Amino acid sequence: MKLTNSPITQHQINDRTFFLKRDDQLHSHFSGNKARKFMKLLEDSHPNTTTLISYGSAQANSFYSLAALARIRGWKFEFYVDHIPKWLIERPLGNYRGALDLGATIIEVGKTETGLHPADYITQIRQPDSHCIFLPEGGRSTLSEYGIKQLAMEVLSWTRFEPNHDFVVALPSGTGCTALYLHKYLKIHNIPVLTCPCVGGSEYLTAQFNELNETDHPQILSLDYKHHFGKLYDQDYQTWLDLEYQTDVEFDLLYDPLMWQCLEKWQEDNPAKTILYIHQGGILGNESMLPRYQRKFPDMQAQSSN
Repeated sequence: MKLTNSPITQHQINDRTFFLKRDDQLHSHFSGNKARKFMKLLEDSHPNTTTLISYGSAQANSFYSLAALARIRGWKFEFYVDHIPKWLIERPLGNYRGALDLGATIIEVGKTETGLHPADYITQIRQPDSHCIFLPEGGRSTLSEYGIKQLAMEVLSWTRFEPNHDFVVALPSGTGCTALYLHKYLKIHNIPVLTCPCVGGSEYLTAQFNELNETDHPQILSLDYKHHFGKLYDQDYQTWLDLEYQTDVEFDLLYDPLMWQCLEKWQEDNPAKTILYIHQGGILGNESMLPRYQRKFPDMQAQSSN
């Protein structure tokens, strides 16, 4: 199973041309940045592995992607969370529903009365043995470098046939793995990487970079105000609507709107640069996010660039 060579398409947003690396089209279940991060787990043999273990939010993109990986490899999959919202249990949606459909087992650590964080619960109580692979939240691991290096090489190969553009690669960050390793392999070819912190602030993202023992980091962009992860912002929804209307591509509601708002100001200061944006998938999560936005902002509509 090969998860490489996703197409690159050309678009316009607010009368500016950009290119889009469609990693969301890599595989029906296993796409986006998670496919790149976990590619090594697909390609290596792992003859003694029977169980894959990770943790995070019940609606995390990694929950669904790892469930797909485990299904492909024939492994059991355990995913540990602090809690599952009652409404989600009653009406499964998005990544949560998709992961359960793929056979994942989800463990609600908050009900165990241990008071432990899911990561600590796994190491202290679950205690994975040699038949288990334990992945940190969001796949923040050095094993991600393998697949993301492949992505960087695809970007580099394509840009060599587009000599009339001065490219910069852009993508939002959760744990920052993808942006960090793209920067590592593209910087030497004079292709900068831009990212923004979606889960915490710039200091949080820098700390995530440092945990992977990389001291040279991509450029971090941010807004002028604090942006809370998962909170509904009218500007995020407007940006998402405009992106879909002007490009005919569905983007992720949780990460992509923030990055595009950061890029809007950056483009004003760097008009000669051409953006190559990495579409990292994650759109299954829109199944639960979009109804929330529609309820809060029922009259909001996409705006044309003209």
